[in-house]
Amino acid sequence: MFIGFGFGPPLVSILMLIATSLASYGLFRLFNRSRKPRDPEQRREQLRRYYYEQRQLARRMAREFDLTDEEIERRIDEDLKRGG
Repeated sequence: MFIGFGFGPPLVSILMLIATSLASYGLFRLFNRSRKPRDPEQRREQLRRYYYEQRQLARRMAREFDLTDEEIERRIDEDLKRGG
């Protein structure tokens, strides 16, 4: 992000700040657009991989944290014994 400093009359300062903010936004859009694949099939494959990874993560977390009340209490006791 560009930082604009305005020297001189207030109107010139405001115009300098607006110009630098527009330049920053333009650069952001330029670089942000270049990260996304332009090919729809490539984008589809990228999203597919992302959602499969998220599904695997959710399943792993469900296995790890699908606990009964007794298991939760046991884990709390273990954590308190380790920490204190």
